[in-house]
Amino acid sequence: MSRNDLTDDETDSAGISRRDFVRGLGAASLLGATGLSFADDGMDGLEAVDDPIGNYPYRDWEDLYRDEWDWDSVARSTHSVNCTGSCSWNVYVKDGQVWREEQAGDYPTFDESLPDPNPRGCQKGACYTDYVNADQRVLHPLRRTGERGEGQWERISWDEALTEIADHVIDEVQAGRYDAISGFTPIPAMSPVSFASGSRLVNLLGGVSHSFYDWYSDLPPGQPITWGTQTDNAESADWHNSDYIIAWGSNINVTRIPDAKYFLDAGYEGAKRVGIFTDYSQTAIHTDEWLSPHGGSDTALALGMAQTIVDEGLHDEEHLKEQTDMPLLVREDTGKFLRASEVGLAEDADDPDKVFVMVDADGNLRRAPGSLGERDGQKDYSLSIELDFDPQLSVERSVDTDEGSVAVRSVWENLTDELSQYTPDVVHEETGVGTNTYQRVAREFAEADAAKIIHGKGVNDWYHNDLGNRAIQLLVTLTGNLGDPGTGLDHYVGQEKIWSFHGWKVLSFPTGNVRGVPTTLWTYFHAGILDNTDPDTAEKIRESIDKGWMPVYPEERDDGSRPDPSTMFVWRGNYFNQAKGNVALEEQLWPKLDLVVDINFRMDSTAMYSDIVLPAASHYEKYDLSETDMHTYVHPFTPAVEPLGEAKTDWEIFRLLAEKIQERAQERDVEPIEDRKFDRTIDLTTIYDDYVRDWETGEEEGLVEDKAAAEFILEHSEETNPEDSDEQITFDDIDEQPQRFLEAGDHWSSDIKDGEAYVPWQDYVHDKNPWPTFTGRQQYYIDHDWYLELGEELPTHKEGPENTGGDYPLSYNTPHGRWSIHSTWRDDPKMLRLQRGEPVVYLNPEDAEEHGIEDGDTVEVYNDLGAVEVQAKIYPSSEPGTVRHFFSWEKFQYPDRDNFNTLVPMYMKPTQLVQYPEDTGEHLHFFPNYWGPTGVNSDVRVDVRPTGGDTE
Repeated sequence: MSRNDLTDDETDSAGISRRDFVRGLGAASLLGATGLSFADDGMDGLEAVDDPIGNYPYRDWEDLYRDEWDWDSVARSTHSVNCTGSCSWNVYVKDGQVWREEQAGDYPTFDESLPDPNPRGCQKGACYTDYVNADQRVLHPLRRTGERGEGQWERISWDEALTEIADHVIDEVQAGRYDAISGFTPIPAMSPVSFASGSRLVNLLGGVSHSFYDWYSDLPPGQPITWGTQTDNAESADWHNSDYIIAWGSNINVTRIPDAKYFLDAGYEGAKRVGIFTDYSQTAIHTDEWLSPHGGSDTALALGMAQTIVDEGLHDEEHLKEQTDMPLLVREDTGKFLRASEVGLAEDADDPDKVFVMVDADGNLRRAPGSLGERDGQKDYSLSIELDFDPQLSVERSVDTDEGSVAVRSVWENLTDELSQYTPDVVHEETGVGTNTYQRVAREFAEADAAKIIHGKGVNDWYHNDLGNRAIQLLVTLTGNLGDPGTGLDHYVGQEKIWSFHGWKVLSFPTGNVRGVPTTLWTYFHAGILDNTDPDTAEKIRESIDKGWMPVYPEERDDGSRPDPSTMFVWRGNYFNQAKGNVALEEQLWPKLDLVVDINFRMDSTAMYSDIVLPAASHYEKYDLSETDMHTYVHPFTPAVEPLGEAKTDWEIFRLLAEKIQERAQERDVEPIEDRKFDRTIDLTTIYDDYVRDWETGEEEGLVEDKAAAEFILEHSEETNPEDSDEQITFDDIDEQPQRFLEAGDHWSSDIKDGEAYVPWQDYVHDKNPWPTFTGRQQYYIDHDWYLELGEELPTHKEGPENTGGDYPLSYNTPHGRWSIHSTWRDDPKMLRLQRGEPVVYLNPEDAEEHGIEDGDTVEVYNDLGAVEVQAKIYPSSEPGTVRHFFSWEKFQYPDRDNFNTLVPMYMKPTQLVQYPEDTGEHLHFFPNYWGPTGVNSDVRVDVRPTGGDTE
């Protein structure tokens, strides 16, 4: 009788049952692989273990597989990617090789009533080890030998690479073209030392630092427009304090995996969770209710909800009177705010023309406290907006001015008129959402004790994203859901803010003078798109540049000429892959650049289109810091192993480049030159000395090493070294365990409090400080000439540009995906195996059937701009009429080296180019990643067909 004939418990002549035999198969297989046999010492036969949990005997031969999980050392590190996760990991090393990572799981708890902050991580972080020894890892300096993008390279020495770059930079600076040298790197919070490495050198050279938050379409323009602040959010733990949460275009379960537990756990505590997504997304399936508006109609839905709240008297009148511009008077003839100077008020103010007017309960005109004309700059906490009178919200009357009688109305009257247009029929027609549904959700939101909106990129990708932002913000303002636990509008898209701001700033920009540029405008201008846009937009772009509202570099010279950009450094980012209008970029902008240098640990799309690629250390091979606005902790990168091959850390690479520039400048007897714009001298013969000098203390060579730079940031930041406290967070502290920040600096709007999750806006809502806006309040009425001209002084719904990409039947959408963070991990074998392994578009079954497409077919998605060949996936959760192409596949992953952005034009909205007030700009002014024109990814039309179809 064979063992196959035995029942589980019958035994053969050797006394081994089938059950025992199966139990031993794993060990036998392992032993066979090692060349051992059952006859070896101590291996007389398979010993069955009946109680492996309660009584498992030690068997020394099992050390063979136990040792497979052994390690020589463990280092704490994380991942420098733009996911806002900031998750601490333990990295295990054996025989000098990184071979696995696991979540550290030791964030300290600050509020026992909230879910444990541990662990944090996702499936991407769990396989970053793949990249450390990946085939696409860049191990040596490379110089292009073929055309850009061909992938033809020669290996060169570090000295060759640095000398070639240094001589080119010296030539540019000596020719006065230092403002033709650009540096692009995103998201300082994800690794501020690495961000600062190149930014510091570019700053010393007099070069240009590029924005990123607007370029990625991550920046929500409505926040600086309305609140005078960019993206102040509650940390994700505060979601658990909410009674009512709307996830509006934020696919939390895909893009916020480490934080999703707070959203899910809130439901167990009784919070209602509503999802607003065009598709039945991975987050929608976990909500209590799902609303599916048509793409681009979020503004109409939000204003319809606002109309319900106002019409049913569910708004917070006291909040509106004190905290917003709703009581302020607006002239009927000009559409401008009535100024105190026009009616003889506020004559003692520094600038009565910038003080605004309310009407009290007795009908008297009163100055609005906290107006810009009374403040010392945008942010001034010496004044208060607290009212000692009761202003009227509804005002419609005439007032006597120095010009005679003028009809005025309050902002509230103007807003209620605007909202009255959003009748149930209109909202349903525009959005497709049922009247009873959206009105009930609005009502529930207004009546909840603590209601919150988690705002995602789904709104930001549209042309009228500023209107969408402002309309959604209006919901939390109307209901007074600001400044308290569980309330607010939390916008988690990208990561504009960094907690340790001051230390990072002075490390990155030691001269204090920064040539910053909005990357969208810079690309638009130099890629020749300005000459091909509609006349009105082109005129406004030129006006904005001419008036100095938005900068473009290189600057126009005294003779009226403007040089082309000549040099671009890219590190920690994938600029070429992210480029909207990438056909124009490749054909028009890229040929203008004489030298493109990419500092990278892997060969990505930008590296492929560069001239020199320098091998960067991986995330497990360097010192740095990690922060996010999703939580209030700081933790480090530390090197688990030495950089592979000839790779070096970003800080070392730019330090060595500074050293080579200084060496070559001295050899060439280069003279210092005066900066045209700033009161400083650019001296290349001392640039290395300046790079490694601690400018705060004057210590020479104080910043030679990466770790010293990280310690510098911690030392010089209020959040980690408070001025009024003996407490301090050091690098050794965070290496031992993540640490919660001790304070919140001036760029945040609340304090960090012991035992509480961070919640923004308390400086204004509770402490009554003026909001950093023109009016000193949450400002929904913008009386800038361009806003009045375009009818956007208040939030309003507008259709986007027509036929962008051509007259085609389908909408094109490029959301964030589950299997990568931007382009990182798009080429990772593990992540590719968890999906289709190649670029994919998702189609509604009705659209697929109409086009004769089946699941798995190779299709061509096309419009007037180009075409891409991809695989089709049938996606029943999609709304009909949309081609969904999850973004950031590399160009080399497509047959023709096109990519997801080939179909996306580049265009800008003029309202995002303004300065406000127009003369001084305290409220809206260009500042990198605070205010500037966003890249737009949606409002694009396409069609799709099986490959082989007629292209004419």
